[in-house]
This record gives sequence, C-alpha cells and structure tokens, in this order.
Amino acid sequence: MQPLIIAIDGPAGAGKSTAAQKVAERLGLAYVDSGATYRAAALAVLEAGASPEDERAVSELVERADIGLETDGVRSQVLLGGRDVSAELRAPKVTLAAAKVSRLRSVREKMVALQRALGRGRGVVMEGRDIGTVVFPEAPLKIFLQADPTERARRRLLQERDEGRAASLEQTAYEIGRRDQLDAERKLSPLVAARDAIVIDSTKLDSEQVVEKIVSLARARNLI
Repeated sequence: MQPLIIAIDGPAGAGKSTAAQKVAERLGLAYVDSGATYRAAALAVLEAGASPEDERAVSELVERADIGLETDGVRSQVLLGGRDVSAELRAPKVTLAAAKVSRLRSVREKMVALQRALGRGRGVVMEGRDIGTVVFPEAPLKIFLQADPTERARRRLLQERDEGRAASLEQTAYEIGRRDQLDAERKLSPLVAARDAIVIDSTKLDSEQVVEKIVSLARARNLI
C-alpha cells in the first residue's frame, strides 16, 4: 500500500501550518513542516557565526549539521545536534536567513532528502513551498493555499504576539513581502503552484473551512 501524501504549498501567512496539522489529525497521518528543516539549517549557520550570504561556508556547515525531525503524528519537534530548537526557529533573523540559505543547491538537496524520508510509512501531510513541485511531485493531492497579503500579515502578527514576540503590522507586512520576493526569485524551486494543484484562497475562510475543503478533496479522490 502506497503512503498517502498530501502536499500543501503556499506563501507565508496563508494558513498552511494550521491547515496541515488539522488535516493530519483528521486523517491519522504524520504532519511535517518542511520549512522547519530550512530554518534549522539557517540556525546552524547563525550559531556558527557565518553569514547566510557566504555560500561556501553555508554549504559546509549545513552538510555537517545534524538536523532531524520527530513527530508524534500531530506535532513536529525539530532537532539540531540532538537539541530541540523548535522554539528558536520563528525568530525574524532565522526566518530571513532561511530564505537565503534555501537558495543553495547543496542545502536544498540535503533538506529534500530528509523531507522525502519523512514521507515513508502510512503517509504524511507536508507543508512548505515546493512540496508538490519538487519533494513529492507524484503526490495524489496537492494544495496551493493563498490569501491576500494584508490578511497574511495580520495572521502572522497574531501568531508572533501569541509566541511572545513584539512586532507591528507594518514590520510583519514588510517581512512577509521580503520573504515572498526571495521565494519567487529563487532560481531553485521557486514558490509556484504545481500544475495539478488545487488552489484555495483562505482570505475569507477560517481554518476549519480550509480543512474541510482539503478533506473533501481527499474523499472525492478516494484517497481516504
């Protein structure tokens, strides 16, 4: 029996994480945030005191980095050198560094291999920016989740405040815009919807409505 892979891609703040977690819980599948692997790589670079712009140093550091993900089926724990760094990965400096290091082929090759390994077993709901186009191009269900930029900034601001990070709407909107630009301009695996992806605009939808749409699509395709 082939593992059930549901790929959910889209820009920052579109609601990928919440939707993917809830879909995974509904269907009894593992949940993986692929972006966490790139954030862990970026954290390894920053902790080593290297610049994310130094391609040689980044490639060498990430090649040596011991990055792992553990999941209980709903929540994922990101490990760097055996240390749980999940709480450190949402810092703005890590977010920006991740967008830069993820442009390197050596980094992407290592992370994609790790992400594919996590898709073994019964199946996985994996969210990111190139899951349907690169990591699992043969996934039977691909979702591209998008939302209005202002709404995405508002959602990300609420998340940051819930996590205890002070921020303004203007700063959050700037950071999301900058990340969008870096993702779109990336030569390797730019942020684009897979040709066979179902596009869902979550601007006026709550998380439960998004989840229901995805689960209904899986049911309509006889995947569950």
